[in-house]
Amino acid sequence: MDSENKNYTYILKCADGSFYCGWTNNLKKRIAAHNAGTASKYTRTRRPVKLIYFEEFETKQEAMSREYRIKQLSRREKQELIDSADNKDKI
Repeated sequence: MDSENKNYTYILKCADGSFYCGWTNNLKKRIAAHNAGTASKYTRTRRPVKLIYFEEFETKQEAMSREYRIKQLSRREKQELIDSADNKDKI
């Protein structure tokens, strides 16, 4: 998962069933921070969270751009993206 110099866009499933999308350059550390309540206000009250989707990018800008595009999707479209993922075995 966390290769050197990689950036990730990810989707979490929160304890209340909602989705959270973000980006990071250290996926394991970021998920741990979400579950510790130190990563975002949104996930702080919706713990525990579970990583259900991620994409890997070479640059921070690519990851941030993809995060923005995913956030524009409806919940149904996000669920379709998650369901079609080919990296589920890596999560």
